[in-house]
Amino acid sequence: MTDTGVDLERCADLVARARREVDDGALPSCQLAVAQGGRLVVFETIGAAAPESRYVVFSVTKALVAAAAWLLIGDGLLDPAAPVAAAIAEFATLGKGAVTLEHLLTHTAGFPRAPLGPPAWAVREQRLEAFARWRLDWEPGTRCEYHPSSAHWVVAELIERAAGVDYRAFVRERLTERLGLATLELGVAGPDQGDVNAVASVGAAPSAAELAELGFAPVDLGEINDATLLRFNDPETLALGVPGAGAVGTAADVAVFYQALLSTIDGPWDPAVLADGTGHIRVTLPEPTVGGPANRTLGLAVAGDDGLAVRRGFGRTCSARAFGHTGAGGQLAWADPASGVSFCFLTNGLDANLIREGRRRAALGNRAGALAPQSGRTT
Repeated sequence: MTDTGVDLERCADLVARARREVDDGALPSCQLAVAQGGRLVVFETIGAAAPESRYVVFSVTKALVAAAAWLLIGDGLLDPAAPVAAAIAEFATLGKGAVTLEHLLTHTAGFPRAPLGPPAWAVREQRLEAFARWRLDWEPGTRCEYHPSSAHWVVAELIERAAGVDYRAFVRERLTERLGLATLELGVAGPDQGDVNAVASVGAAPSAAELAELGFAPVDLGEINDATLLRFNDPETLALGVPGAGAVGTAADVAVFYQALLSTIDGPWDPAVLADGTGHIRVTLPEPTVGGPANRTLGLAVAGDDGLAVRRGFGRTCSARAFGHTGAGGQLAWADPASGVSFCFLTNGLDANLIREGRRRAALGNRAGALAPQSGRTT
């Protein structure tokens, strides 16, 4: 055991399990980190990647952008219940007047597949034109379906209008610099991209029969596909900083970021807003990728005690209060208030075998969740 209470033998087993994925040829490289008590306990890079190199964290980005919105909520400049259209006139079209910031951050806004890609996404005026064209698939707040990127483009625009600065600058100045997270960036200039590991496709997709055998129905993941995700190898896309998927960083800085969300590091948030964002489940509507209640807070997922924690991106050994966000390709990031442990796993391998990816997430999550004793465990 370390003086933080993390079991070093179990840490070694966690690292060995991640190493197996690379040694077996399932992934080109990966990186993992464990933190507790405000400091890093484990940080390992495995495979064909330089030590302390960075990875595209994909939808782990959403936690960073949500945390930026929480700052403005604490400042009284954003209101989760306020209509988006009150701040963004271009959004007030085609029945979208009822959409709120809460809907955007809980994936209940009603436009999960609204189109916005290059080159339009790089120009603010063209993003606003896209907002005006978007139509609703359902009444906001009545369904929960994962919005891969559309909703967070709107969140980014809300941040810019409330803060009066570029959303990427706001994330940097108010969050990552404040917390000392030097590697974690949303929007990386071309000269600074040299340490970012290129994303690669690996594996073969399982058949519908293989999915059915395990009780999974085929789910339309929309833009979560190789054609879209490999775009993050483009220098222009990395520089853009797609707010729902485009941050880069090390697993170490992501794990330390989650320590701040646990309040083990003095953070910039209003305590009540932080507690709400990390612990108040606002949406329990069924979510297709979970196969049960979404358990969504204002930007994150919560593990819960209904046996579906693994599908939400946690291990079975986490407490019901664990919170976090997954990312495409198998990225994992969460923190558990019951043990004080935060964990991040990153890879540059986009595994088309979703069954293998799911088993990898579960194996790593189970090991990470058991690294330290839990107080007040409810699972």
